[in-house]
Amino acid sequence: MKRLRYENRLLLFALGAGAPGIVAALVLLWTGPWMRVSQVVTTAILLAAWGGLSWVLRERVAYTLRTVANLLEALRREDFAIRARRGPAGDALDAVFRELNDLAETLKTQRLGALEASALLRRVMASIDVSVFAFDPSGELRLVNRAGELLLAQPARRLLGRPAAELGLSDALEGPPNQTLERLFPGGWGTWGVRRSVFRDEGVAHQLLVVADLSHALREEERKAWQRLIRVLGHELNNSLAPIKSMASTLQRILERRPPPEDRDEDLARGLAVIEQRAASLSRFLAGYSRLAQLPPPRLERVGLAELCARAAALETRLRVMVSPGPDLPVEADPGQLEQLLINLVRNAADAALETGGGVRLGWEARGDGVELWVDDDGPGLPASANLFVPFFTTKPGGTGIGLALSRQIAEAHGGTLTLGNRDDGAGCRALLRLPSAVAS
Repeated sequence: MKRLRYENRLLLFALGAGAPGIVAALVLLWTGPWMRVSQVVTTAILLAAWGGLSWVLRERVAYTLRTVANLLEALRREDFAIRARRGPAGDALDAVFRELNDLAETLKTQRLGALEASALLRRVMASIDVSVFAFDPSGELRLVNRAGELLLAQPARRLLGRPAAELGLSDALEGPPNQTLERLFPGGWGTWGVRRSVFRDEGVAHQLLVVADLSHALREEERKAWQRLIRVLGHELNNSLAPIKSMASTLQRILERRPPPEDRDEDLARGLAVIEQRAASLSRFLAGYSRLAQLPPPRLERVGLAELCARAAALETRLRVMVSPGPDLPVEADPGQLEQLLINLVRNAADAALETGGGVRLGWEARGDGVELWVDDDGPGLPASANLFVPFFTTKPGGTGIGLALSRQIAEAHGGTLTLGNRDDGAGCRALLRLPSAVAS
């Protein structure tokens, strides 16, 4: 039976279902008082009806199944325009056709969404200036966008299928997933940010490589940094050179007077004192610049925060700094640099608090896998300026503008961050130092 086609098996089942009734009818027919002619004719009619109805049933079921197969084939070929004709409501066959029609509509909607998403992805891939490459498990290129073609100076048809080593991208595939490279590609020399991740296509892992040109952004940031630095340097140098020049000109005129005035020596002494004072200020300024530019890398060792904060608070003698007790959290840090950072923050907080007669509070707490140290003051708050961490920028008379810049540099050298902001719970400012889990232990 299993070797027969489904339609033939169905025909045999139909014939078998009708066989008992046909046999019973024939027995009654041929054992009854019927004429021979009637028996023969009736037998022929019964057998013809039996075979004909079984054949019709076979064809009807086969036709329905072929209809379902054709609909499924159309769906497989992504032809969603064909629909099955519905039958009477509540009919079993109507339920099958209804589900097929709903499936076709769902697949049509999903296919349309996939086509639109694919078109959008292709447009984005062609428009962005970031090079995108996809490599299969054997390391051969399977996808590249327009920016990637320009980076390698070849069209996609000549790039696809070639291994990463031939394309000069093997170091990007084998190195860290996030790295920065300075190298020459066929499309030009520059600083490149390389990001690598894994995606799956038909269950097979592929590597996605994104190469972004950082040269323009770095040059722009460098230009802005130079502008800020030159602006501050120029301001500070002019503050010292302008009075020196003016005083030197004044002393020259005094020396040229004939006869010399009686108080010439006193005027010369005062003028030279001013020149000496401004020269000393300029020398301190340049020393601060040298200190900022030559900060050595931190020498990490185990440091207790309680002891460190207590020492930084005790060095401020103009007012009492309240130290809020916190957990005994040791950190891996350079004790000299971290103490200098806290001293700078406490000194700035004390300067602000002395203006309003307020206080200063220092504390720390565990935060996630890291630690946060904070310094609060009751001063007037921060000015509306984006230059607080710009070297040599200061809002205090006689300030050097080195403290905050140096403090941030120390924080970042320890893998942390330093932020300043006005307090939410009252007047004043909060300086917040965050040390990440790599430092906290």
